[in-house]
Formats: sequence, C-alpha cells, structure tokens
Amino acid sequence: MNLGLENRVAIVAASSRGLGKACALELAREGAQVVICARDTACLAATADEIASATGADVFPVEADLTGDAQIRTLVAETLARFGRIDVLVTNNGGPPAGFFDDFDDEAWLQAHQLTLLSAVRLIRATLPAMRARQWGRIINITSVSVKQPVDNLLLSNVYRPGVTGLAKTLSAQLAADGITVNNVAPGYTRTDRVLDLARARAADGDQTVESVLADTVANVPMGRLGEPGELAALVAFLASEQAAYITGATIQVDGGYVASLL
Repeated sequence: MNLGLENRVAIVAASSRGLGKACALELAREGAQVVICARDTACLAATADEIASATGADVFPVEADLTGDAQIRTLVAETLARFGRIDVLVTNNGGPPAGFFDDFDDEAWLQAHQLTLLSAVRLIRATLPAMRARQWGRIINITSVSVKQPVDNLLLSNVYRPGVTGLAKTLSAQLAADGITVNNVAPGYTRTDRVLDLARARAADGDQTVESVLADTVANVPMGRLGEPGELAALVAFLASEQAAYITGATIQVDGGYVASLL
C-alpha cells in the first residue's frame, strides 16, 4: 500500500530511541522527511545517521528538551526554516516515574504534568499554524494502555496520559474542518528501555530477577510476548497517511490483547 507520505514533513518527538525512533524510521521508509529530537546530542546524531543510511530519507536532528516551551518553539521554527512545512506531528515523551500515591509530592505531580500533558499541548500549539495554512495535517499522540486500563503502580501516567486523550478527542472535532486529524496510539508492554527499566525496578524491590518480572508481565498478555516498537510504528505511519483521512478522535491500543475493555 502506498501511504502517500512521499515528501511529507514529520516531526517525531523524543525520537533518539525506543518508540519515537521506531516511528521516525517507519515514516522515513515511507518517504517522509523526518525531524527527530531529543536531549542527548550524541545519541540523536547517531539515530539520524542510522535512519538516513537505512532509508535514504532527509533526517534532520534537533536537540530539544520537551519540557521547555521555548525549545519546542525553536524545534518547530527550525523545521519550518529547513523544510517550509509541517504535515505530521507525533507527540511522545518519556513516561513519568512509577509509584503509588504516597510516593509523590507536589513537585513530582507538577513535573509529570509538564512532561506528559503540557509537552503535547505545546507541540500541538506550535505546529498547528503550519498545518492550518496547508489545510492538511496529522497529529498522532503516543500515550499508553493506561488511558484505557490503569496500571496499578503507574499512578502519574494513569492521571496525565488520559489528559492527552481528552485533548485529542476535543481537538479532533475542532480541527476536522481544517483537514487535520488527531488520534492516539496506546502501546502496551513493548520492548523499550522504559519497560525494561520498570522491570529492573520491580526486580530490585522484590525477590525476583528481571527475566521473571518480564515473564510475569507477558503472562497477562494474550499473545504471550512483549510488543516490538516497529509494530506500533506501523500503525503510526498508517494514521499519518492519506488513507487514514477519515479516522480522527480515535485511541487505538497496540498491546497484544492486554486491555480487557470492549472499547
């Protein structure tokens, strides 16, 4: 299937590794010109070289801390200076720390708000004028299955990621007439650094190995395994495509059947 992404310009947030990197790679494979960003300059440059070598795409790395509004505006300004347009935005960021209610003070709540919800608000705000000018756009938020089924020890994620979902659902109606779709993808347990780090933390807190923690995790997944980042990236590329023009306001999980809800 030709997704119609040739020469589209896509910003993929937090994309030097993990799900963001996989999404940038998949969009580049489909012919998009990709802007990637992260705080680690060396890792960012290595990822840009890797994606460009694998796909032949124009990959533009921009160092950015997504908790800062000024840096997000600079990211968008540099994208427009380089390419003159923005067609696709994939919002993404590292998740807030694991823990329970008594583990978090006000500062932890504020940091999680800025990291998880406000970064998406700022990215969308900064890119919308360019999309509206062309009457075409795709906004895709990477959230979590916690927006459909809370994860017991991920309280901060359970609170703020649904906020992104509410934002997307509201904007999907407001932006439809501008030719802009807004959707969410909700990864389940996927083989990323974050999932492995959470497994290490659980193992350190109890009398378990990392391997046994991961085995316990996939025991609750009907497919019996962790997802791979590329499996989520394939959905992101489709939602960014011409073919997905009539899909908006949706939240689609990529979780191997983990979420038990009907919707």
